[in-house]
Order: sequence, then structure tokens, then C-alpha cells
Amino acid sequence: MKFNAAANTLVIGGAGYIGSHLVLQLVAAGRRVTVLGRRATPLHELPEGVAYISGNFCELDLIRSLLDVHQEVIHLAYATVPNTSFENPLADLLQNLPPTVQLFSEVADRGGKLVLVSSGGTVYGESVRLPIGEDHPTKPISPYGVTKLTLENYAYLYAATHGLKFVCVRPANAYGVGQRPFVGQGFISTAMASLMRGQPVSVFGQSGAVRDYIYVSDLAAGIVSALEKGHLSEIYNLGSGVGLSNMDVLEAMSPLLKEISCEINVAHLPERAFDVKANVLNSTKLQEHTGWMSRVKFDDGLRRTREWLRSYCV
Repeated sequence: MKFNAAANTLVIGGAGYIGSHLVLQLVAAGRRVTVLGRRATPLHELPEGVAYISGNFCELDLIRSLLDVHQEVIHLAYATVPNTSFENPLADLLQNLPPTVQLFSEVADRGGKLVLVSSGGTVYGESVRLPIGEDHPTKPISPYGVTKLTLENYAYLYAATHGLKFVCVRPANAYGVGQRPFVGQGFISTAMASLMRGQPVSVFGQSGAVRDYIYVSDLAAGIVSALEKGHLSEIYNLGSGVGLSNMDVLEAMSPLLKEISCEINVAHLPERAFDVKANVLNSTKLQEHTGWMSRVKFDDGLRRTREWLRSYCV
């Protein structure tokens, strides 16, 4: 996939947590960026010169008008999060599948490039081996993961039948500055904010689930690398390659919280059937194809997160 620094890049869902970090890096690379978001005003501040369009990507006329003037599309938008997808699996499917498939069709018709941001945490299901490579079986155990995997398959379909130029990225669990706590995603921000407020952290099971945590700027850099240098119709895992249980994370947080007179307080709850026990991603293919590497060490990322949360929570 040839890199075009002068391209107009549309980021659907680009005003959210990951999107705001991604847009910064796209602008730094010399791109002209437009963000499409559902809110009247963006939740996160966007760099100067970035155009913000308020609207829903299921609005076909709006999408067509935007695609007419943008050569690249990064699709981050998703109507639900893993936890809420269980409450109404049909809504998860209907809100996300039809507009995304329509997007594939419209991008293919214009010969544009698309990066589909999928989910490395849910599409694989229970791991057969760790770390998980892109060739690992995909047997998701959540509606969210099923829909994400279905979108990937439709992208392949449109590549084969309509010439869609796409790359798929499966990211691990993002954390870091700007991740709001208590929104249904983000164990690190919610746990740290809870402890800073003197509240216990809920851990399901004795140690909690093992996850791959990647600092948000590293994740954003990986998406840009996939856009610039990723091979067409390839899937790329995007993670740290290190697995940490919930209790491992809390142990790593402990000295940082003691510095501000906060203590670790855990409420152990029964394990949940829909929680995959362990998910750790092997990102070797992305590294080999694009040269991407993660740069922020976990402890450094936790410290940055703590400092941001101190201003956010007070």
C-alpha cells in the first residue's frame, strides 16, 4: 500500500479516545484530516486545521460526499462496547454491520484505501496458544467479537469482488492519557480512578483476566504504520506481546498510588462466563511489514495515566 503524505484522510470515529491520538499522528505526518463523529462537538480536542463533521456514518449521502474528497479512510467507529453488546446482540449487529458494509462498497467504488480497526481482544475467543498470532483460530464468545469478525469477512468479500483496498488491524487493550474511567471499557483507567477515590476495584476471579495492554500513542502509531506500509488484505495484530492479569496491573500500580497516599483495595467477584481468560497478541507481522515498534514502557504509561487522572478526577 503506497504511502501518500498529501492524501486527504477521513477518520470515522476520530474524536474518541483512540481517534484523538491517531489524528495527532496523522497531522504530524503531513496529512489533511477530517474527523466524522456523532457528537455535536468532539469529546476530545482536535489539532488545529482538522475539520470536524458531526454526523452518523450510517447516513449514506453524508458518507458519499466525504468519500468523494478523501482518498484514505480509517474506520474506528462502533456503536457498542463489549459489555453492552450482551444486553442486545441484535442491536449490536444491526447498528454496526449494515453501515460498515455500505462503507466498504462506497470506498471500493472510488478506489480509496481503508484501514478497518477490528478487535484483537475479542475476535479470537479462548486462546489455544500464547501469544496469539493472526493465524490463531477465531471463535469469539461475545456478540461484539462476532460482529467484528463478520466485518473483517465482509472486507475480504469486497476485496475479492469489488477490489476494496483494505488493511485490518486487531489492537490489544489501549490505555493511557485521555481514557475516561467508568465508561465500560478500560480496566486501567477505571481501576486507578476508583482507587484514587478510595473505592475498591472489582476483579472477577482470583487474579482476573490476562490481557495485553498497549499505550495509546503506540497503538495510534501502529495504525498509521498499517496505513502507510501495510500489505493489502492483510490482518495485523497490534499489541505489546506481554500478558498481565488484573492483579498484575494492580501490583504495578501500587507504588505509584502510594506516592499519592492511595492504597490498593480489591473486591473479588465470581468469574464471568463471557470473559476470555487470556489474550496476548503477537505483533511480529506488523513489525516485519512496517517497522513499527511499541515505545512506551508499561510503568511509564501508568505514571502518565496517573498524572492525567489526578487532574481529571479531582
